[in-house]
Amino acid sequence: MAYLLLKYLHVIGAAVLLGTGAGIAFFMLMAHFTRQPVIIAAVARIVVIADFLFTATAVVVQPITGLALVWTVGYSLGEGWIVLSIILYLVTGAFWLPVVWMQMRMRRLAEKAAAQGQPLPSAYHRLFWTWFAFGFPAFTSVAAIFWLMVARPGIPLPGAG
Repeated sequence: MAYLLLKYLHVIGAAVLLGTGAGIAFFMLMAHFTRQPVIIAAVARIVVIADFLFTATAVVVQPITGLALVWTVGYSLGEGWIVLSIILYLVTGAFWLPVVWMQMRMRRLAEKAAAQGQPLPSAYHRLFWTWFAFGFPAFTSVAAIFWLMVARPGIPLPGAG
């Protein structure tokens, strides 16, 4: 029973990471294409809350449930698919943390432009395209981790026996 609960929580956490990432990207992109600072600011405000509420929670839950599953099932942390999952998880975090900061900064820039009745500044646009670019490795890494969890392929590690 503990195994099924851990596995359920781990899968839900992975789905939250993948789904929230896709949803946030979609809504930010759609808001951006309106070019309306009021809409961008409102969407970015919600996106930042969603990232802290859902993504950050899943980011904490995933390694806890993952390690608990490794221990419960008896896997080795040295198995190739687990090592690759951990590496990809770190890659995801390396891109996600700056993205959260970028979303907060884009929100502030859009709020300021809206309050002043001005168009979005060039700093917003530079930040948006950096945010957009950072989304690809983060989202691809989460999708790859999801596949590794499901397939658990035998991946030989360099230098392993």
